[in-house]
Amino acid sequence: MTKVGLIQTSNYENNKKGIENVSKLLKKLGTDETEIVCLPEQWLPNNKIDDYDKEFSEFKKISQEYNMTIIPGAFYQEKNNQISINSPIISPDGEIIGKQEKIHPYDYEKEIVSPGNEAKIFNTSCKFGVMICYDTVFPGVADTLTKKGAQILFSPSRIVKEGIDPWKMYVQVRSLENRIPIVAPNVIDRKFGGNSLIIELQKKEKIVKTKLTELYGESSESIDIIFSNYKEIRKHRLEDRNNFQ
Repeated sequence: MTKVGLIQTSNYENNKKGIENVSKLLKKLGTDETEIVCLPEQWLPNNKIDDYDKEFSEFKKISQEYNMTIIPGAFYQEKNNQISINSPIISPDGEIIGKQEKIHPYDYEKEIVSPGNEAKIFNTSCKFGVMICYDTVFPGVADTLTKKGAQILFSPSRIVKEGIDPWKMYVQVRSLENRIPIVAPNVIDRKFGGNSLIIELQKKEKIVKTKLTELYGESSESIDIIFSNYKEIRKHRLEDRNNFQ
């Protein structure tokens, strides 16, 4: 069992103010013994961050203080003359242990962003994968992460209000397809639609259905995920898949 959480962010005057606000929510989750927390994609006013250690120094302290893994979102980063959108992972030791690159840049992002080419597994309090926003649309990302051993998926997102309904469908379908819980935080403001989700699965007789925990306004939430509840239904789903062309 692992206690996972998410934070739904809002508008902030600048990066400093945003990090100050979110740090309070992180500490609240830490006090509740949350083990992994995820934030949305591009929730800061300046989303091009070249030095994660400097920008998220406060988050690193919090992760160490509360023995908590923090996925602070996903941001533009330039390295070796290439720009990616990636999601850093802050371990409970307060260190950045890796990054997941966005595999499917969306719309205008394709003009400047180099796509990632690997769906990575991270292992702190459990094995997990990260699929960034538009990656959720494509079944192969969640499928690959699940086959690699992920017990849960985190999807830092930034979805406009008009896209909330299809987004909620995509995330639930990825969860049902792979028999895996998904944590999907979003931004809420005048443009972006919130409705951040924790998706669990429940089986009654032979039918598996989604159970949703949704956020409203700038807020946080955490729940216990019992991974043993997913082991058998995932095993059956993988066994039922046939190879075809």
